[in-house]
Amino acid sequence: MDPTCTLILPCRDEAAALPEVIARVPAGVEILVVDNGSTDGTAEVARALGARVVTEPQPGYGAAVHAGVEAARTELVAVMDGDGSFHADDLVPLIDDVAQGRAQMAVGRRRPVRRGIWPWHARLGNQVAIAILRSRSGFGLHDIAPARVCRRDDLIILGVEDRRFGYPLELMSRASAAGWSIVERDLAYHPRARGTRSKVSGSVRGTFRTARDFLAVLR
Repeated sequence: MDPTCTLILPCRDEAAALPEVIARVPAGVEILVVDNGSTDGTAEVARALGARVVTEPQPGYGAAVHAGVEAARTELVAVMDGDGSFHADDLVPLIDDVAQGRAQMAVGRRRPVRRGIWPWHARLGNQVAIAILRSRSGFGLHDIAPARVCRRDDLIILGVEDRRFGYPLELMSRASAAGWSIVERDLAYHPRARGTRSKVSGSVRGTFRTARDFLAVLR
């Protein structure tokens, strides 16, 4: 059976996480790993596990996601981090929401499985960005779509331009302005796989770099 959805995993040095991440991908979903400058053999591990791999030399989360969207060959696309913090089988209800027409986009809201997984500085940055979106557009969600599903053609037409960490924020801002119907579901948020390190929440510096990209989008 041909896949109905492509799961895009933007990755930079996530080789240690990929075996468990890929093992949880549900049937009917093609795995597309976008290697964004890894030095730990991420691409080789992904191919050995049966994933399709594309390379995006331009650094940045948005650049990796955009490359994955362009390379996808299915009607639906899903995006989530490849670090083990989400389980791909938890995306099934989001995929169904879009496939069955209940929403134009379905997004996940992080629900940490225990304390200490989501650092305070990362939570604060997320809350500030959401508050600004709400004040400007009546945006009703609680998280900046760390995992999401929508139709590939809709996403391309939306025309998200940011190629750094501001990509999810610009996506939500544009989707809200365009009147997209959006469903938000809770997703279990797990510790990252051992041997990987967050480029955003792993340090205060990373969070401030992300906040800078958020502010550039919100201007």
